[in-house]
Formats: sequence, C-alpha cells, structure tokens
Amino acid sequence: MMRKILKHSYLTLILLFTYIPIIVMVVLSFNASKSRVNFTGFSLKWYQQMFSDRNIVSALQNTILIALISSLVAVVIGTMAAVAISNMPRRTRTIYLSITNIPMLNADVATGISLMLCFITFGISLSFGTVLISHITFNIPYVILSVLPKLKGSSRYEYEAARDLGATSRQAFFKVVLPEIMPGVVSGFMLAVTMSLDDFIITHFTRGAGINTISTLVYAQVKRGLNPSLYALSSIMFVAVLVVLIITNFVANREKE
Repeated sequence: MMRKILKHSYLTLILLFTYIPIIVMVVLSFNASKSRVNFTGFSLKWYQQMFSDRNIVSALQNTILIALISSLVAVVIGTMAAVAISNMPRRTRTIYLSITNIPMLNADVATGISLMLCFITFGISLSFGTVLISHITFNIPYVILSVLPKLKGSSRYEYEAARDLGATSRQAFFKVVLPEIMPGVVSGFMLAVTMSLDDFIITHFTRGAGINTISTLVYAQVKRGLNPSLYALSSIMFVAVLVVLIITNFVANREKE
C-alpha cells in the first residue's frame, strides 16, 4: 500500500513541476495589470490586445502556415521514404536509417547555420520560403521514424493479394497499405507540427528581414520585457493542442472498441 502511494506521489510531483508554470502563465494572461507577482483583477484586455497587435497576428499566421505546409509536405516525402527504406535489404536499410537519425541528433545550431550557408551559397535570399524549406527538411526524419514501425508491423501478403486480384501498385498502396500505416502517418504529422511550432534556432538563422514566427517574436521581446499579450497567445496555443490531443485519443479509443 505504501509503495503504491509513493508511486502516485512521484507521478503527481512530476506532473506538478510540468504544468504549474503553464497554469501560472494562463492565470497571468487574465491579470488586469502587467504584474507577474500580484493578481490585481480578472481582465480579457491582453487577449483583445493580442488580436489587435499586427506583429503578433502576423507571427501567428506565419507560424501556423509554416507548421501546416511543412508538415504536410514532410508527411508525403517521409511516408514515401519510409516505404522505400522498409523494402531495402537489411544492410542498406541500416545505412539509410543511420543517415536519417543524423538530423535528429545533430545540434540545431549546426543545422540552422548549415542551411543558412547553403541558401546563401546558391544565391537564395532568406525569406518565408527558406524557413519553409528548412522546416520541411528537419521534419522529414520524424515522419520516417513514425511510419517505419507501422510498416514493420503490417503484412506484405495483403499488398501482394491486392496485386494478384488486379489492383495496380498505386491502388494497392492507397487501399491496403496506407490504411494500415495511417496511425503512424498521423503521429508523424502531429510530431512534425509540434516540432515546427516549437522551433526557434533554425528559424532564426534562415528567416529573412521582417519574417517573424512566435518563437522569434518572443525572443525579440525578451530583451525589453515580455508583453502579457504573449501570455494570452501561449495560453490559446496550449488549449488548442490540448483539445487536439483529447480528440485524437478519443477517436483512437473509439476505433479500438
């Protein structure tokens, strides 16, 4: 009994240390004043200010566009790459998996600087497009490693049976293979969106003048003090992610039943 209590207490402490800062941020987003110590009254003015601030709205639009577009492109490329890698001989597959892991283990600073130098060397001006290409580049390995386990767990006999019944390679893939690996594809997409929303270093090195995302905007404001409207923005993002996770888990549980 005591051991069970200690386990639950340990888990509770971990969750508290993880979520207390987020709860504090959400509470401060409703604070009537800029004070980080005293709660002077409930107010929605920081949320109103957030939607009226052109810099914040522009950064939010850029962040969402980059995250969604880069994740969708990365899912398509990563899924195709995962299918190709899974059909390779064992030794060749090991080599390609090792190459796939390098961007994930490499320091973001090294990746950001190398991408920036690559764009400059080929005469490409840093802009929204370079940030998008950079996000696609570092999202692809996450998609590959999310889809590969599902491909390993799927059966090749169903694909071969579909081919024997007259289906083309494309039809067999979309009607047989893709539904089986779809949970991995969705997981890869969600992970890519999360990594893209969270990225700062690579975005900082590859963005052009006047291009801001939420992370770069926060970094710029830290020097002169954060505006509480950013607390409101972060709170909305946290709630949005929480809702998406709840819906995803609910749908997954319904499918298992």
